[in-house]
Amino acid sequence: MTISVGDKLPDASFKTIGADGPATITTAELTAGKKVVLFGVPGAFTPTCSNNHLPGFLENFDAIKDKGVDTIAVVAVNDIFVMTAWARFTGGENKLVFLADGSGDFAKACGLDIDLSGAGMGLRATRFSMIVEDGTVTALNSGDKPGQATESGAAKILELL
Repeated sequence: MTISVGDKLPDASFKTIGADGPATITTAELTAGKKVVLFGVPGAFTPTCSNNHLPGFLENFDAIKDKGVDTIAVVAVNDIFVMTAWARFTGGENKLVFLADGSGDFAKACGLDIDLSGAGMGLRATRFSMIVEDGTVTALNSGDKPGQATESGAAKILELL
């Protein structure tokens, strides 16, 4: 079942890079007492994710933060080293929180997973965006056609904030 508005985020852990190297952050640590914009992509360095979806959140970073958002985070079913390289490559370091959902546990728990084995990519997250307030989903966007990031993009999030 897919997560819905009004649902609490499932308990999950992500890998991220901290000051001392790889670190773990939980959904509770990410969202407790905060307003968070969380968006998911099928994969770091993939064309739509790198050229359209993530850049929209970087370009609108200040506008989103000005709406009272504490954290903007991106999650993908990639390992932490790929996510760290993607953060550096895109200029998103020190702006967005890059979350590695290496085994897809979060994506599966939210019902936001997709099997892209036919394309040689295995289990991935669908393209989505959500607003989470103190652990509860208050807005959820998904349903983009392949190659697009309109429904889940930064402009749609700004409309909802």
